[in-house]
Amino acid sequence: MVELSVTPLSSLADRLVRVHVRGLAPSQLVTLLASLTDERGIRFQARAFYRADGDGEVDAERHAALGGDFTGVWPMGLFWFLRPNTLFQRLVKRDVAGSPFRVHLEVFDALHLVTGPENQPLAACIAERWYVGPGVQRVPVREGRVRGALFLPP
Repeated sequence: MVELSVTPLSSLADRLVRVHVRGLAPSQLVTLLASLTDERGIRFQARAFYRADGDGEVDAERHAALGGDFTGVWPMGLFWFLRPNTLFQRLVKRDVAGSPFRVHLEVFDALHLVTGPENQPLAACIAERWYVGPGVQRVPVREGRVRGALFLPP
């Protein structure tokens, strides 16, 4: 049985996470896909192709992506290379304190440049990426022409 894990599942957006796949056949080619939908409803995706090692594992910290949106060893590549499905859009988080980005990660058998409903993932999980830590207080700032927010630690 194939298992896809992200450790930790919930973390601050600037923290590193570990993406690991277990239970593959040795040397099996797979596609890892990360996707999220932002607050405006725009979908962002990143994909990378990997070959499992002799133990049937893919570890983004140790194994090089063979292609997709990046090549080489990029432990956070699936998060850093997210790009919009619609041209000229940026990934922006407006509600930084109220909710996280939920990044859906899936692993597919073989190499897939495009995935559709007919392609069923071997495994999937969801990672939460928060922009404000627990207990942080957000204070709006309006002084003269200055507008912003002050984030105070607990």
